[in-house]
Amino acid sequence: MTLPVADMLQGGAKWFAERGPLQDRILSTRIRLARNLRQLRFPPRALPEELNAVLHRVENTLTHLDEWGPDRLFPMERLSPLERQFLLERHLASHDLTGDGGQRGLAFSPDEGLGLLVNEEDHLRVQALRPGLQLDECYSIANHFDDQLEAELEYAFSEDFGYLTACPTNVGTGMRASVLIHLPALVLTKRIKKVLASVQQVGLAVRGFYGEGSDVHGNFFQISNQMTLGERESQTLLNLERVIHQVLEHEDQARDLLLRDARMQIEDKIQRALGTLYHARLLTAEETIALVSAVRLGITLELEEMPPIQAINEILLEAQPAHVQLREGRELDAQERNVARARYVRRQLASAGAVR
Repeated sequence: MTLPVADMLQGGAKWFAERGPLQDRILSTRIRLARNLRQLRFPPRALPEELNAVLHRVENTLTHLDEWGPDRLFPMERLSPLERQFLLERHLASHDLTGDGGQRGLAFSPDEGLGLLVNEEDHLRVQALRPGLQLDECYSIANHFDDQLEAELEYAFSEDFGYLTACPTNVGTGMRASVLIHLPALVLTKRIKKVLASVQQVGLAVRGFYGEGSDVHGNFFQISNQMTLGERESQTLLNLERVIHQVLEHEDQARDLLLRDARMQIEDKIQRALGTLYHARLLTAEETIALVSAVRLGITLELEEMPPIQAINEILLEAQPAHVQLREGRELDAQERNVARARYVRRQLASAGAVR
């Protein structure tokens, strides 16, 4: 099955282009449900023929679901390393799914807002993505798709423990809810460690831009639940949303402090970042994320002459290494990527009407 890279690049991630609540401070919400099939060993212990059986059952199931079909399932072993990296950058796949190893697959909806990871750590991982803070809506989308799958597939389930998973920390609901939040003021005021420590003390996890095992880039932090056993999904979502709003209050206080004590320096930092995006001829991926972070702060502070946030979000997604290379139609060395990235950013800002 051929990955429709050209169509994905041209159309962008449609779910990501939509407007969402608190979108200037929260990039996205994700719900992931871990599931396994009965009478088959879980992926870490499964034989190749068992993993192939899972892929075959998923493929047959998708044929019965509207807007899906077997052509929406992409075997990872048939994709190039660059295509797999592209899916990781798109937040459609995980590091584990895109790593070495066969009998893994990925299916996703046309708008890329709903996905199914096959034979990663568990047989199935349903994933729903929405812009901004939309925990309940995101869960509703994931849960509906999960119900459709469960009508066709028999899950490994215990009346005592709930859904059974490869990792004990996922047993129970099997749900991980996460929010990708932008906290530049807390970083600039050096309050971020204290706030994140308080988040972890209430049982939540804090990770980087790409989730588990990833580094923090551009002051973006992924905050998610860790408890899945003995707590209903609704309570998990309620607790997470409450903490997210508390973190945003700390971020607002930090921004007020910056404007009070260092307004000129902050505005200068933002305008320099914007000027660099407008005119740079070389941009690394890390530099681009840092510059976008500064401009997003300017948008939140409602400074004049800021570009539309949709244009900035698109840069954040489309300026990543695999995106740049696939857009150019070939693998590029570091210098070529930096030139192509800067050219794309200038073009994107110009097309958004943001010209200096």
